[in-house]
Amino acid sequence: MPAYAYRIVNVFTQARAVLSGNPLCVFERAQTLDAPRMQALALQFNLSETTFILPSERASARVRIFTPGYEMPFAGHPTLGTAHVCRALGLGGDRLTLEMAAGIIPVRAAGDRWTFQANAPSWREVEEPRLALAAMLGLEERDIAERPLWVNAGREQLIVPLTSEAALRRVWVRAELLAQLQSVHGQSQVYVFAPVGAALVARFFFPKGSAVLEDPATGSATANLGGWCLAMDRTLPCEFEISQGEYTGRPSALRLRVDAERQVLVSGDVIELGRGTINL
Repeated sequence: MPAYAYRIVNVFTQARAVLSGNPLCVFERAQTLDAPRMQALALQFNLSETTFILPSERASARVRIFTPGYEMPFAGHPTLGTAHVCRALGLGGDRLTLEMAAGIIPVRAAGDRWTFQANAPSWREVEEPRLALAAMLGLEERDIAERPLWVNAGREQLIVPLTSEAALRRVWVRAELLAQLQSVHGQSQVYVFAPVGAALVARFFFPKGSAVLEDPATGSATANLGGWCLAMDRTLPCEFEISQGEYTGRPSALRLRVDAERQVLVSGDVIELGRGTINL
């Protein structure tokens, strides 16, 4: 019976606290696993994502990303966490590339702080009126700031700016209304953010069955926020420290930079928590 090695890492940790950030399971060598086994393992671990490292002829490694229910073309914290494991396995150094369904993603490190460069983002307007967005979020129309957009820097999501931290704290997503707002890939996911001084606070919501769950740290949505900044013609370069995860008991810290060349860069610290093997 073959044994498959995996590592558990936490990504976007806050002040390098061991049990902060977003957890990820990374299988080190998955070339003999087929997609149904990968999906079953992701359900077994039941984290937001589980990744599988495979050989690549185009990059340092090929990576497949699974939630407990489906495969994803790209996700932020799996990119940084998997890069951390790839370096530990000798598949690259502080600069490497990961081949994903969404394309080749460049990743670099300064110590255990990792940064990925997102795909060039695209965006489209939201057809629903602001009142409908407010109702979906359990807010008043005046709590919605300018300008909600669908943004895609690897994975399309609904990006909704709010007017205040108080509004962000009041968000209570209605599952039946969220289900009516779907990305080009047929998924219903919403990222809300608000200014707190020079920094930002953010929350990310997605459905699981009939419930709505909240993610502690969402790198793909942070990249999409970079696309929102480009759509809004923000002065470049721009950079934000973003806090997320307060309401999940997993405080997280993310950094977004959109440079003068319009490149979207997302950074965060990664900590390895443990290792093991599973027999199949």
